[in-house]
Amino acid sequence: MNHRLTLDLGDYAATRTPWDDPGWQRQALDWAGRAVAGAGLREDTARRRGVRVRPWSVLVRFPLEGGAGAWFKANPPASAFEAGLGEALARWVPEHVLHPYAVDAERGWSLWPDGGTVFADLLNAPGTPDPRAWDEPLRQYATMQRALIPYADKAEALGVPSVRAAALPETYERMVGRCTALDVQERTQLLARMGQVTDWCAELASFGVPDSLDHSDLHEAQIFAPGAAHPDRYAFFDWGDAVVGHPFSSLLVNARAVRRRYGPDVLPRLRDAYLEPWTGDGHSAAELRRAVSLACRLGAVSRAGSWGRLFPEAGTGPGDGADVARWLRELFAEPPL
Repeated sequence: MNHRLTLDLGDYAATRTPWDDPGWQRQALDWAGRAVAGAGLREDTARRRGVRVRPWSVLVRFPLEGGAGAWFKANPPASAFEAGLGEALARWVPEHVLHPYAVDAERGWSLWPDGGTVFADLLNAPGTPDPRAWDEPLRQYATMQRALIPYADKAEALGVPSVRAAALPETYERMVGRCTALDVQERTQLLARMGQVTDWCAELASFGVPDSLDHSDLHEAQIFAPGAAHPDRYAFFDWGDAVVGHPFSSLLVNARAVRRRYGPDVLPRLRDAYLEPWTGDGHSAAELRRAVSLACRLGAVSRAGSWGRLFPEAGTGPGDGADVARWLRELFAEPPL
């Protein structure tokens, strides 16, 4: 059966991805179609499948009878771990994530239910946005990270990149050395600051907060709001940028997104909401806040790595793009918290 498609290439029409290969398209859509049927779902063939192609993923929405949808996702090889990680998270922290219908971990393919209302849609609704709306999702996210501490090694075994503090200086040095978007002078200047990076990592490790899973791109469009089935639950999704490292680094992207929406004055309040589940472990409030500042600064290294995880066909090799260089420079800017 030939299904009608609506194709969204965004600003990347000239970027090559596996979607440009008819053979890949056919295999991926056949797999997803079988997964839809295998989950006991019925596709609404009167409606179009929606395809969203980006250098970092291919998404296909399968419309289902009754108005709902199922989402197929294909990751690049360097973030193919997301499929297996998503399946594992559904076992490890089932109350905080979506549960996939099907996963092909080797190919980085997965099929997901529709999670309902995205948190961003609530924040963008008419009316004065209230920064207190972030309090509960941040508490729940921190609670999830604490629950994931025992699974950090298992997440790495699934292919999730490691940016633990002990190895982070070496990771930084490697990224700077291979980033062709940096000229020779800037690369030399950044490498000359290796000692500073090493000191920050040592200080962060000294607080003794265990490593966990860091979403690494936590913002309002990566969270599903509570719905009828789960009236008090926020669900966290889109784990293709995830790393194993200091959990507090998750606040880097989050703080930048919140600052754009509300201004900088609300950030201390939201930081403290995130830190609530981390209190009671013998750390003072001052120590936890200092750890947040260091982790947010050092989180720029994992963000640089995320931009290297594109489809090889996209024409940007791991670690050589302008966005990688931008985040490496960000390491030495004042952190948002």
